[in-house]
Amino acid sequence: MMFVSPSPINEEFLLAALDSPAIFIPTGPTPVSAGFPSPAEDYAQKRLDIKEYLVRNPISTFFFTVKGDSMQEADIFEGDVLVVDRSIKPVHGHLVVAFVNGERLVKRLSIRVGSVMLLAGHPKYPPLTLKERNDLEVWVVVIGKFKRIPA
Repeated sequence: MMFVSPSPINEEFLLAALDSPAIFIPTGPTPVSAGFPSPAEDYAQKRLDIKEYLVRNPISTFFFTVKGDSMQEADIFEGDVLVVDRSIKPVHGHLVVAFVNGERLVKRLSIRVGSVMLLAGHPKYPPLTLKERNDLEVWVVVIGKFKRIPA
């Protein structure tokens, strides 16, 4: 397996703003129940800074827009925006963005004795077993995502 530098990145990804001001969004004081409403819910508000919540290391954090359907079982769909961090060392089981032979992919990393595979999250896509002839760079670890829900 050869590790290569990734091809140049274009406008398909965004960088985290290092000096952007905090934007606090009101949140409820308790988590939202997916069952019956909590009678203890009082209406006091807390504040959430999205950048503080999702961006652990601003200098190494990037955002990628997802294209395709190969990671649906991992709850990643076309149009989602992935939050990725280059400062995290990828290990077995991580969702990663990797470059394989120059192509950028989001997959689950599988490292077993004698084999490295990138696993899709959809039954119609077979595992990608990486062999000596593949150029591979596991570039970043996925740490979160943004998703718009249709109104």
